[in-house]
Formats: sequence, C-alpha cells, structure tokens
Amino acid sequence: MKYKEFNEQIIELVGGKDNVKAVVHCMTRLRFTLKDVNRAQTEAIKNMDGVIDVVSNNVAYQIIVGTHVNDVYKELIDLLGLQPSKEVSSTEKKNIVKAILDVVSESMNPILEPIICAGLLAALLSIVSLTGIISPDSSTYQIFDALRSAVFYFLPIFMAMSSAKRLGVSPYLAVALAATILSEPINDVAGLNLFGIPLPQITYANSFIPILLAIWFMGYVTKFVKKIVPNSLQYFLTPLLIMAIMLPATLLFFGPLGYYLGEGIIAFFNLLMKYVGSWFVMMLYSGLQPFIIMLGAGNFIMPVVASLIASNGYDPAFISSATISDIAVGGAMLGYFIRTRNSKQKQLFGTVTLSAILGVTEPAIYGVFVKFRRPFIAVMIGGGLGGLFAGITGVKAYSVAWGLLGLPSYIGQGDFKNLWLMVSAVVISFVGAAIAAYLLGIPADEATADDKNTETIVSEADSAVSLRSTALSSVAQGSLVQLSEVADQAFSTGALGKGIGIIPEKDEIYSPIDGEITVVFPTKHAIGIKGLHGEEVLIHIGIDTVSLEGQFFDVSVKQGDTVKKGQKIGQVDFEQVQAAGFDSTIMVVITNTGDYLDVIPMSNKKVQTLDESLNIILE
Repeated sequence: MKYKEFNEQIIELVGGKDNVKAVVHCMTRLRFTLKDVNRAQTEAIKNMDGVIDVVSNNVAYQIIVGTHVNDVYKELIDLLGLQPSKEVSSTEKKNIVKAILDVVSESMNPILEPIICAGLLAALLSIVSLTGIISPDSSTYQIFDALRSAVFYFLPIFMAMSSAKRLGVSPYLAVALAATILSEPINDVAGLNLFGIPLPQITYANSFIPILLAIWFMGYVTKFVKKIVPNSLQYFLTPLLIMAIMLPATLLFFGPLGYYLGEGIIAFFNLLMKYVGSWFVMMLYSGLQPFIIMLGAGNFIMPVVASLIASNGYDPAFISSATISDIAVGGAMLGYFIRTRNSKQKQLFGTVTLSAILGVTEPAIYGVFVKFRRPFIAVMIGGGLGGLFAGITGVKAYSVAWGLLGLPSYIGQGDFKNLWLMVSAVVISFVGAAIAAYLLGIPADEATADDKNTETIVSEADSAVSLRSTALSSVAQGSLVQLSEVADQAFSTGALGKGIGIIPEKDEIYSPIDGEITVVFPTKHAIGIKGLHGEEVLIHIGIDTVSLEGQFFDVSVKQGDTVKKGQKIGQVDFEQVQAAGFDSTIMVVITNTGDYLDVIPMSNKKVQTLDESLNIILE
C-alpha cells in the first residue's frame, strides 16, 4: 500500500476506526462522517505531510489531500474495513431509451478491439491468399482464419465479460453462463427440453442480445441472492444459486427473447433497404456520421452490424458507409490543406487528413469540424455522393474493418467487383469532399482564430523580452472574483493551485480550453480537463455541492472525451442549488500551477462565455 502509513495516521488522528461512521471522497478531499467530531485532532492532521488543509463544517469533516485522493481513498477504506461508497444516488429518473443505449454502447466499446482485429485480419488474409503467398487450404491460413472466426463465434463471451461490470455482475459467472449456452449440447441443438418444457432451436454463437439481456437480469438475481443467503454461506451458495436460476431463465426466456429481437432488428433493416433502398440508408449515414460521432453515438451501429453479419454473412450498409464517411473527412481536410495559407493550420489539416483516411476521424471532428463548422457541409456532400453510389451498386462489407486498411476485406471470397465498387465509392467521397471544402473555404474571422490561443506578452521592464502564454476562457457567463474571495478555504488559500472564481448568471457550463476530459466526478459537481499545453484544469461547481449527490447537475461529457474551448459540457440549475442553501460559485484552478512560470487571473469583471478569465505563462 503506497499510502498505508499516511492513512494509518489519518485514522488515528480522526479518533480511530470506531469513530468513523462512513467516508467518501470528493475531487480533492476525503469526507468523513464522524461519530464525535471533537475527537478529531484537526491541527495535528493539518500538520501532516500530504495534507493540504482540513475543513470541518455542518456538512462533513473534510481532509484535503489533492487530486490523487482516489488512490488514497481506496487504501483507506481497506484499512477501515468499509465498503466503497458512491457519492451519487440521485433519485432523478433516467430516460429508459438513453439508459438502454448507454448500456449497449458501453458494453460494445471494450470489445471493439478484438472485432476490429478480426476485420483487419480478414483483409490481410484476402490479400495473402489472392497473391498466392499462402494457400487458403494450408494449415497456416486456417490457423489465422480461426482467430478471425473465433472472435465472432464467441461474441457472447466477450459481451458477457464487458457488460458484467457495468451491470454489477461477477464477470466469471457471466462468462460461465455465456460459455454454457455456447457449448455443444445447447448451441443450435434441436429437440431440447428443460423440466419437460420444449426449448426452441437457437444459435447463440455470433449473437449478443440474448446474453446481454441475461446479464442484465443476473444483476438483479445477484442482489436478491446476496440478501437471502447468510454471510457465512455466501462463498459457497451464492454462485450456485445465481447459476441455478440464470441458466433456466436464459434458456426459457432471455435466449428466445434476445434471439427474436435480433431477428426483428435484421428484418427491419432488410425491409428498409428493400422498400426504401440501401442507397438512401448509405447516403444518409455516410453524410451524417461526423454528427453521430460528435454526439457520442458512433458505436450504436455495432450491435446492428454484428447481427447483420451473423445473419447474412455481410453488412449491406453501415460499415461501408462508415468507411466512405471517414475517407470524406480526410478529403475535406485535404481540401482545406490545399486552400489555407496559414502555416499552423496547414500543419493541423495535414495531420488529421492522414488519421481520417486510416479510419480515425475524432482528431479532425473535434479539432477542426467543431471549430470551423463548414467541413460538416463538405463531408455531407462528398460522403453523401459516395454513399449514394455504394448503395445503388450494392456494395457489401464482409467483415468489420474500415479505413483504407480495411478495403481488401471487401473482396470477401474473391468478389473483386465488390472491391472495385467500394474503391470507386471511396474515391467519389474523397474527391467530392475535397472539392467542396476547397470551394467553401474558411471565413476570414475563423481563419485567424487558432492564433488567438497563444499570445505574446511583453515584459514591462524590457519590451524585447517576450513570454509565451495561453488563455483560458470563462466557463460560465457571470462575474469574475478572485480566488482569495471564495468561501472555501481549500481554494481561497491557493492550496489546490492558482485560479479564478465565477459567480454564474446562467446555467450553462463551458470548457475553458481545448483538451481532454480527465475526470467527471460521480456527483457531477467537478470536472477535470487536461489542455494541449499540459495544463490540468479543475472546474469545481459550487461549494459543498457534493452533498447534493448529482441533483440539479447535468454533465454532457465523460472521461476520455475531447473538448474544444467554448464547447458546452454541462448545465446546472443554479437557482435550485442556491435554494437548497449552497453557494453556487464556480472555482476554476490550475492544479499543476507549479509547472508554469505563472498563472494570472483577470481582474473582477462581468464575463461572457468566450471572454478570457486566466492567463497561463508557459515559458
């Protein structure tokens, strides 16, 4: 334990284990609920190495340790013998459709890695077999092809493992259930019956819906069983009872339900493409995919694609459209690369062009599209034309592989016509988007916007000395106040870093920099962002608002998301926050202030969203 001695001293100074009723953590602090606050030796805790400050109030006894608090907390609860507590238990009802899509998307994300590997391997095998390097009848080919086919055959196992943690289930029991339904006595076997009840013949291989439904139900079964089984028998009886309930439930109910849902999804898209036309679906998706990615819904098609490939042996629409759209993004960036005369922008456009062509469009979408907007139109034109051509000519994707490296997979079993049609669609999208982007251009006021992020500050003593800096915009519309005026000791003392306070006048919260979301606290009151220059920004919304447990807070980003300066990242009902008795001041601090020459806050004034609030002196 890295923090064992530190935590042991904390426990002793707060009055011992028997004085601790509960402990949770915020973005920077440990929040104790103590039986008797008077037993805590506050001054001794303040003098400990590693403690920034102690704040004791009616809300909680808070020991501020910094942004590594999560690591400290994990070891602390082990020493206390407590279970981890979640800060958020909001009673706000979630949209059921969004909740379902969130589970599907979050379960698909971890297994994209083997799926993409299998798709690119299929492309590579097509090349080596057609060139005669390796014969399709050779053991070498069949061994590598086994890897490709195994990924899809055992898809239920991957899905069970990835969804288990999300749904509160033991991953080992989830995998055991998936492996059981894939076993030879059950998978695709006719004439089975359970307790005299006949079972339908179902192929569980290559599917994902039956096991996902089963794991969802297993979460509830797990909670029920743990409640009724005595603690002394949990280790032995809990897994047995869970599996004894889940196997019949899966075979009798969730297996058939998931199977028919999957068949229904396939039938719907087949009917849509038959009576409306695959050209319409492909044109629409190819043109709109950047919007879908920006909304965080890029992976929602993957379950549909998996079902279509499992049923038909190919995907008649979506993977092809995704590749066409990616190439169109690359074409648009090339058009701007040729058009711009700004050296910094030329470097940016050239870099993201290559990544988009290879199938990674997020740098272009978040780095260029969100900022300049006109590239969306260019991709809608180029991608729409490429998708229309592919739809009319009936292009098929035989595996999950997109970008230029995935094109050989369109050969399938020697289907060269399909490959050349796909190549033609890609060329159309690339050229069309490049021409559209070149003609659309970039407005003059936006063309110089990138240069505003880095300013030159001239020293008062010597005008020949210049310092490079970067500016943070205001995270909300309102009034700037100096951090020293904020009614939170951890922030007002500068212990967590230099920064600024904002008294908000509107409910929207915006990113102050271009960067990546490093953390969104479960109670949504604190967000961390790492900027392009390494600056670590902490946005702390309100004082002691962690106690609201997420009420009145709506955050639209998650850890790992890329954001742009001025992009809306959340919304807070500040009127309700204040009505609940909390200070709504927003603190924005640079937690790694020591890495820079200085952090200079703006003077107190009214600010709009894109007005500057802080300047960081880089060098």
